[in-house]
Amino acid sequence: MFRGVSHLSLDAKGRISIPARYRDELVSECSGQLIVTTDPSKCLLIYPQPVWGPIEEKLSGLSSFNHKVRSLQRLLIGNACDVEMDNVGRILVAPSLRRYAGLVNKEVVLVGQGEKFELWDEKQWDMQMESAMALSEDDMPEELDGFSL
Repeated sequence: MFRGVSHLSLDAKGRISIPARYRDELVSECSGQLIVTTDPSKCLLIYPQPVWGPIEEKLSGLSSFNHKVRSLQRLLIGNACDVEMDNVGRILVAPSLRRYAGLVNKEVVLVGQGEKFELWDEKQWDMQMESAMALSEDDMPEELDGFSL
């Protein structure tokens, strides 16, 4: 289970170091084999390969005759890249994926989201957090009716 926010630096070659607290789990779960793909929110998603497999299979099985489904297939499957953690826990983020997510500065944020991570430009992440804190009770989706922390 991945949770928490990690502020990281993207190196000159486009690599990030996966925080040490996640490395053992990623090595045991997937031998460091990860999938990096795009998200409609303009961040990147990083999945352990075994978690990504069923998602890709389900997306691929949907009808490509529906233009919304086809667009999502293009976005998620078409941009998916296989990456492998190196022996010091780094992964290389492809230039096309960095451009998509606006990862032009060194400062990035890796956010644990259960079975996957999100990778954000730090400024975009800060804007997401400001937006989340501005939600009022009237802005909450129906799915959260009765939900309490």
